[in-house]
Amino acid sequence: MQMLSLENELKENSYPGRGIVIGKTPNGKHAVTAYFIMGRSENSRNRVFVEEGGGIRTEAFDPSKLVDPSLIIYAPVRVLGNKTIVTNGDQTDTIYELMDKQQTFEQALRTREFEPDAPNYTPRISGIMHIEDGNYNYAMSILKSNNGNPEACNRYTFAYNNPVNGEGHFIHTYKCDGNPLPSFEGEPKLVPMMDDMDAFTDMLWNSLNEDNKVSLFVRYIDIETGKYETKIVNKNK
Repeated sequence: MQMLSLENELKENSYPGRGIVIGKTPNGKHAVTAYFIMGRSENSRNRVFVEEGGGIRTEAFDPSKLVDPSLIIYAPVRVLGNKTIVTNGDQTDTIYELMDKQQTFEQALRTREFEPDAPNYTPRISGIMHIEDGNYNYAMSILKSNNGNPEACNRYTFAYNNPVNGEGHFIHTYKCDGNPLPSFEGEPKLVPMMDDMDAFTDMLWNSLNEDNKVSLFVRYIDIETGKYETKIVNKNK
């Protein structure tokens, strides 16, 4: 698979929607994840990320303008022991609760499907990072309608064991802007990671479309110790 420029992938796409990046730094020391949200409507743009426990949640920047919270207010990131869960919806809670009952990532997601937001049927994208005793692996998933047909849900899981230093994968909800919005196609894109967390955060934020970007979360986890550092960037301040 060809490694793509993450910077170019973002700059050349005005509306990838929501995106998850997971990978490993070139020096092999840190597991990396990033999650961003974008919005075209006032309701979608009226959001910020705030830290909650070991994870984050979305909340309305101006509560008086919040219309329908069902698909935009959720916890994108939660931590369950040595696992970090990252998703674009309330399936974060589904994964957390069912994995806490010894079910697998895939089993948990079999209880869910794409979002009920016709005509887009936004895919549910999810990631899970597992760090234990200095070992690291991750998986990503997408649940999407069958080419826009809501009668069928297509489920894809991609597992990455012993991730290669400097490599990561990027999955997002929409292939590009449009009406209706076309779903992401294919497997997660192979993209390079950075050792410098500040530089990586700045690259991501500065590459997202200025009009549509809303919030960005970045976390670097020390693979040996499990300790992590988090950065949040919100357009609304």
